[in-house]
Amino acid sequence: MNRRKTVHTLVDELPDGELLAAERYLEFLRDRGEDRLKILLDSAPLDDEPLTDEDLAAIREGLADEARGEVVPHEQVKKRIGRPSR
Repeated sequence: MNRRKTVHTLVDELPDGELLAAERYLEFLRDRGEDRLKILLDSAPLDDEPLTDEDLAAIREGLADEARGEVVPHEQVKKRIGRPSR
């Protein structure tokens, strides 16, 4: 039996309670060449909490900083710290 068939057979024989762990591990193996942070963020649950007054104030402050030109674009930050662009 080839390896792919063996893996399929093993997955079919797993108890239901182990399927999520197996799925996550197989995704990890498949994606291990990808950016780990991207994988983590893509699998994170959505934040469905309402924005607080503090959140809204921070957003307004960031937008005001941007309007005044007091922010540094992401690509420029990566160049400054020596990280290659993807």
